[in-house]
Amino acid sequence: MGIEVGLLGLIWLVIVVWAIVKTAQSRVGIVPKVLWILILLIFPVIGFLFWLLLGPKG
Repeated sequence: MGIEVGLLGLIWLVIVVWAIVKTAQSRVGIVPKVLWILILLIFPVIGFLFWLLLGPKG
């Protein structure tokens, strides 16, 4: 069970890092970028789900 949990954690980390990079590259203002990145760092699971639904689209 240890390897599965570690692998899932690694996959989740890659997904959250990808969301942070996409947010940083978006064309929105600096304040929304910083807020989304903070949300993703502080609340990775819920933050990612909110980011998928409400995050910057460009």
